[in-house]
Amino acid sequence: MTRTKVELCGIDTSKLPLLTHEEMKALFIRLQAGEDSVKDELVMGNLRLVLSLVQRFAYRGEQADDLFQVGCIGLIKSIENFDLKHNVRFSTYAVPMIIGEIKRHLRDHHSVRVSRSLRDIAYKAMKAKEQYINEHLEEPTLEDLSKILEIPVEDILLSLDAIQDPVSLQEPIFSDGGDAIYMMDQLCDNDVSEDQWVTYFTVKESFQNLDSRQKKILTKRIYFGATQTEIATDLGLSQAQISRLEKSALSTIQNQLNPK
Repeated sequence: MTRTKVELCGIDTSKLPLLTHEEMKALFIRLQAGEDSVKDELVMGNLRLVLSLVQRFAYRGEQADDLFQVGCIGLIKSIENFDLKHNVRFSTYAVPMIIGEIKRHLRDHHSVRVSRSLRDIAYKAMKAKEQYINEHLEEPTLEDLSKILEIPVEDILLSLDAIQDPVSLQEPIFSDGGDAIYMMDQLCDNDVSEDQWVTYFTVKESFQNLDSRQKKILTKRIYFGATQTEIATDLGLSQAQISRLEKSALSTIQNQLNPK
């Protein structure tokens, strides 16, 4: 198969090598044994992964070269921090770190702020949650918070998600005084392919880029199983309008998954 020649940062991407899982593992064994010279091989052997992720962020107003360089920084950090004892494929470990590096770059250079209305709802929800726990000695459900605040469940869900900070894979989630257990230790990709892993992050990123009305529609349809007619009644729109908005939202996500 003939590959299309595309140059990024002076690199002919059609000639990038591709390492097998066994080759990757062997190189990491050598690296972690102190053979630093293999780091360049690991970088070159994973540039295709960076390229595939950079393509997911097309049409953001950034030069592909710039995003590729940023993605390479994330790749290098992944290589330096990866440990074979995690029992996951390197790509599973690297994808969120590379995406995180690119998203930080985009956030720092093109500030996308959470709307004030969403922040207000989130803070009200957190305050109501704290008060509920004090009174009932248990955590409230989203339905409980919805009744207390008289705000739709999906709005609370979206607002709380909007203010969430990314969780580091190196963040300790348990420690009893000995070795800490990190988020990475809980990940296992035996049943999840690399493509599925990349797709998950792409869909999540694409969903965040939808407008608030599209998010509400997809949330109601996917998470709550509502019909278009039910959503139309709730939002004060016609069923045909809901259908068009849903189709547009899904098309946006599909275009991110398969950029032209």
